[in-house]
Amino acid sequence: MIAITPGEPAGIGPDLVVQAAQCERQVPWLVIADKDMLVARAQLLKLPLSLNEDLQNPTLQPGHVTVLHTPLTNAVTPGQLDTANVPGVLAALDAAIAGCMSGDFSAMLTGPMQKSVVNDAGIAFSGHTEYLAEKAGVDDVVMLLMTKAMRVALATTHLPLAQVSKALTQPLLERRLHILNNTLRQQFAVAQPRILVAGLNPHAGEGGHLGSEEIDIIEPVCERLRSQGMNLIGPLPADTLFTPKYLKQADAVMSMFHDQGLPVLKYSGFGEAVNVTLGLPFIRTSVDHGTALDIAGSGNADMGSLLAALEVASELTSNKEINAPS
Repeated sequence: MIAITPGEPAGIGPDLVVQAAQCERQVPWLVIADKDMLVARAQLLKLPLSLNEDLQNPTLQPGHVTVLHTPLTNAVTPGQLDTANVPGVLAALDAAIAGCMSGDFSAMLTGPMQKSVVNDAGIAFSGHTEYLAEKAGVDDVVMLLMTKAMRVALATTHLPLAQVSKALTQPLLERRLHILNNTLRQQFAVAQPRILVAGLNPHAGEGGHLGSEEIDIIEPVCERLRSQGMNLIGPLPADTLFTPKYLKQADAVMSMFHDQGLPVLKYSGFGEAVNVTLGLPFIRTSVDHGTALDIAGSGNADMGSLLAALEVASELTSNKEINAPS
């Protein structure tokens, strides 16, 4: 059973869950959220929604959804953030994590969170990826976004651009390349992953004339991991890496920072991309977009990314079961 958290209740996460509930499904899923909020959103969208709270018998029927009720403090108005509801949002996320850690859930899928309202509520929150790593008690994770055309992992995630160079160290890059390579083999069933590694600077540093991070950090890590048998190509200039010549040879790209790789990926498949957190002791996928407060409750939200995230979660679950020790 896949656990789903809608994320920010004032955003389009609840819309997407209600819309997806109208579709046929092959794998059971459980929505962890305030049941009254879901019913109210369905009424606003003029879509049928019946709730099932029997977790032992999850429904597969269109128009029905199995729910683990996790109450919010206040009634939700689409598009209007409310710091009082932040504890309920995080409680739903914590319940999904606990269920995955215990093995009750096969995977979790998260809807978009509004980082600003969580921080406004007095809780430090830089994103799902970092929160999940802390709660799961793992030393490190990797953020991967994928479409049918490409997979892009991030060496650094939600950092101001001015902090990226300082954060990018040999131990960090080596650790995250190991996580990416191992996950491609174990969860994505890629026997010998081919990974393109981007440089940090324009023209991959131009031999040190445009920056030294390639010489001091990226190249030594790539050489060391290649000597251990990892198939790494790079560091390559980011402006040429994302071309068919290179991408057709690659199973994934390691980008050095958030807005180096993700604009290209989202341009190629926005609305159908999936966010996967690598390195967790469970499978986690997510949508590729934000809360879209301006269209929440309007019925105009595109559920393509949510359906893709469900498909990837199901596929990775199947791969995990196939690869599990007998």
